[in-house]
Amino acid sequence: MKLVSPKTPAFVKKIFKKLTWDIDTKSKSIFLTFDDGPTPEITEWVLETLNDFNAKATFFCIGKNIKKHPKLFQSILSQGHRVGNHTNQHLNLWKSKFEAYLADIQKAEATIRFYKNKYFSENKVKHQALFRPPYGKINPKMAKHLLNLNYNVVMWDVLSYDWDKKTTPKQCYQYVKKHSTKGSIIVFHDSKKAEKNLKYTLPKLLNHYSRKKYQFLTIP
Repeated sequence: MKLVSPKTPAFVKKIFKKLTWDIDTKSKSIFLTFDDGPTPEITEWVLETLNDFNAKATFFCIGKNIKKHPKLFQSILSQGHRVGNHTNQHLNLWKSKFEAYLADIQKAEATIRFYKNKYFSENKVKHQALFRPPYGKINPKMAKHLLNLNYNVVMWDVLSYDWDKKTTPKQCYQYVKKHSTKGSIIVFHDSKKAEKNLKYTLPKLLNHYSRKKYQFLTIP
């Protein structure tokens, strides 16, 4: 049994009610998100798989990975997906000083803006900046500060556990299939440690919900 349920409990959402846990929608829509990339081969595979199902997603990128793999970052954007800030070095807020953590977010944001401007016209539609804390670790002080900076702090409704070595591919798929519904924000990782579970689960999930006439959208 997982210490943290794959499905975020309602009481947790109420405690941090100004954060985005799911999307209020009546349409048959699901919101796939991918953390920790861009990662060579893994992110490329994810993009190809999403394209096979005409699905869009949101990628919460680590700043240093964008710098290492700018062409992959370009591919994410050019294929119509959204990107969000996942700090520059994947910092754990609970083990970091407030100012150092905030500076790391700002460094990642500068990298995101630099490569967006490099590859795409300023005339593209601008969206509210997205942020997801690594490990899902947030506190009221940081949450309030980021909201004041006009970030949409995106958490999740369903946790896939794709990175967890103790989670089998079949369990990973069942976690997501069992708990996802209209408006669910689902967390995957385009990283090496999640590869086995991700490659098993993502195509099955896309096929399952596509047959049920769901659409896969970016975070609004």
